[in-house]
Amino acid sequence: MWWFDLIIKTGLGLAWIIALGSHKTRLWFDGRKNWVERMQQKIRPTDRIIWFHAASLGEFEEGRPIIEAIRNKYPQFKILLTFFSPSGYEIRKNYDQVDWVFYLPADTQSNMKQFLDIVHPNMTFFIKYEFWPNLLLEMQKRSLRTYVVSARFIPNSRFFAWYGGIFRKSLRAFENIFVQDDRSVGLLNGIGIKQVVRAGDPRFDRVTAIAETNWHNPIIEKFKQNKRVLIAGSTCGAGDENLLQALINRHPDSKFIIVPHEMNSLSMEKIEQNTKMQVLRYTKCNSETNFNHCQVLIVDTIGMLALIYRYGTWAFIGGGFVAGIHSVIEASVYGLPAAFGPNYKKNRPGIDLIKRGACRSVVNIDELDTWFTALKTNEATLKKASNAAYQYCQEQRGATEMIIGETVEKKR
Repeated sequence: MWWFDLIIKTGLGLAWIIALGSHKTRLWFDGRKNWVERMQQKIRPTDRIIWFHAASLGEFEEGRPIIEAIRNKYPQFKILLTFFSPSGYEIRKNYDQVDWVFYLPADTQSNMKQFLDIVHPNMTFFIKYEFWPNLLLEMQKRSLRTYVVSARFIPNSRFFAWYGGIFRKSLRAFENIFVQDDRSVGLLNGIGIKQVVRAGDPRFDRVTAIAETNWHNPIIEKFKQNKRVLIAGSTCGAGDENLLQALINRHPDSKFIIVPHEMNSLSMEKIEQNTKMQVLRYTKCNSETNFNHCQVLIVDTIGMLALIYRYGTWAFIGGGFVAGIHSVIEASVYGLPAAFGPNYKKNRPGIDLIKRGACRSVVNIDELDTWFTALKTNEATLKKASNAAYQYCQEQRGATEMIIGETVEKKR
């Protein structure tokens, strides 16, 4: 498609100009330099390869349970992981559950022919979305086994628009499209795409596995002191911080663990200065620390949040006053009722959990306080919300096993 090539090359030219003043865009270009030579040095013609592609970090996390299950069950395959965005590649370029991590080259016909010649995948999984027409049409010409996992389709996307013919055509390259919900099945069937399977969301399998991990933390256990704790996870922005600060000071008899989305010293200092009771930072504590007068523990290190939720009774999920809430199911899998800001409409679990009474969206401190106080003072209310959260996560399990059963297991 010469005209699509022209669009891509024009976009690359504009992006190169932007890169002069954008660190992220420079990373995008630098990461693709000499990609042919670098891939040829790593990948051998005899390798049996399963290739996963994710646009960025969020998509990667949705496909991660499938990657790790395949690594564990089918060691005869090499695994290639590619990203489009630096925000995924830069964080996961040393991911130890795959053999190689690369950027995906720009979607021109010549690039994709060279790329597939080098990679020669036995099987390919695109995670959620990121449908490049030249790549998919070239894969279709080669009759390569190609799948989409954890996908969601919405009515106003390009696939259903008047100009979306090329994108609808590219969907026919997939042997199966594994989607999260029934609406996606109906939308795709409506445009003649029949190879659709409702499999669910593999992230539920991952959070369940984390919840079942035998993990203990003596610092958090000593801080908790057998009391109930609200865990505020991935907090970011003034909206989250102001609500939490007010709630903390309204409930001096309750304990709080705050795990910020980013380790911002100024935000931590603000909590320390404005909290009436004692606040300690995790990295300054040990198992001998005296927590008798400590109301708030700030976890100023990354990588533990999904495990820490096991120590909670309630949760506050950050991001609802900025781009959108972070993972609510990391808390719900432990049966934690959760509150979050108003920006949750693109988060399917958040929507579902509100409908089930397990979560609530709040816009001000009075709404947050009402929610928290009801759960804090009424055991029946707490138990009902907790059971709803836990049961929802249990019902959603099984996507990883289904997808692998319908792909790798059948095609070995």
